[in-house]
Amino acid sequence: MDTLMNTYGTRTLTLVRGEGSRVWDDQGNSYIDAISGIAVCGLGHSHPAVTRALCDQAGTLLHVSNLYNIPPQRQLADLLCEQTGMERVFFSNSGAEANEAAIKLARKYGAARGIERPAILVMENSFHGRTLATLSATGNKKAQEGFAPLVEGFIRVPYNDPEAVRAAAAQHANIVAVMVEPVQGEGGVRVPAPGYLNQLREICDQNQWLLMLDEIQTGNGRTGRYFAFQHNGIQPDVLTTAKGLGNGVPIGACLARGQAAEIFQPGSHGSTFGGNPLACRAGIAVVETLLNEGLIARAAQMGDWLLEQFRERLKDDAKVVDIRGKGLMIGLELDRPCAELVAQARERELLINVTAGNTLRLLPPFILTEAEAEQLVTGVVELIRAF
Repeated sequence: MDTLMNTYGTRTLTLVRGEGSRVWDDQGNSYIDAISGIAVCGLGHSHPAVTRALCDQAGTLLHVSNLYNIPPQRQLADLLCEQTGMERVFFSNSGAEANEAAIKLARKYGAARGIERPAILVMENSFHGRTLATLSATGNKKAQEGFAPLVEGFIRVPYNDPEAVRAAAAQHANIVAVMVEPVQGEGGVRVPAPGYLNQLREICDQNQWLLMLDEIQTGNGRTGRYFAFQHNGIQPDVLTTAKGLGNGVPIGACLARGQAAEIFQPGSHGSTFGGNPLACRAGIAVVETLLNEGLIARAAQMGDWLLEQFRERLKDDAKVVDIRGKGLMIGLELDRPCAELVAQARERELLINVTAGNTLRLLPPFILTEAEAEQLVTGVVELIRAF
């Protein structure tokens, strides 16, 4: 009997080792990991800087509680604030927990303003996590099925539609925040219009709402800037990140500035493992490596090249509805469900995934070589043409 809960279905591939952009299975076969553990391993596998940091910290101090000062935690918080213009950080263990912190922060902000039953504006086709509150914020009915009653306090509007946000403002006096992904990852790599976030910033300012950006998937260099909001020249009030921050070590963070940075006080929120020495040493190694090795600019350049190649080589394929992306976050939307492409890609030594049913999603590591990028493009193009 399998002692694991059946939350991931039947898994036929067993991965046992990784190095750079490649992983190996228990039969000795190698694959280009073009999904990076779902946008986690931006530095690739077994990166020496992360390995050194983990080994050093494991031999020094793995864990103490947040009742005490943790120097790596403060150092990582300083690094993140320097890169974002944010002012304070709460560390968690995952993206869902970072978003939980943001949701609690927004509600407490509303309570401080005397707003009864404060609500957060969220988007259709969004994904914010699988805890009960973040699942309630998520715009995916399939993911929510069977978990009612969901947490109240979320008002949903279409993504990439500022007018729908303005209409909601006129209809609901209890809205206190907007929670949005700069690019919808699980929703099909949906890239909004260039000025969308700027308009959300204006609407939030006009209504005294918090602008809360979920950068769990888009953060830590994935889109070609440290965070995706930096393409727009704006500042959020609350910013959440995880995934790529630890390159495989579980860590999340909720960053805030201005009024939002002062909302949590002693007793407001907490975490046993959040921001422990081991996770924060991994985060420090990731941030410093991204900055020192020019990998964020590389993600932008490689992403542009991949998009150009896919668009050129698939321009005459009627099955392809759209090819879109930002940095190394790329979606190829087909005119039909295409989940079977995942297994077919393995035969070409590629690990990919399909999201939103019909969108092939690529999230390769930033250290992908030119030869590996060419192998990825050739393999995916052949897959789609034969499909």
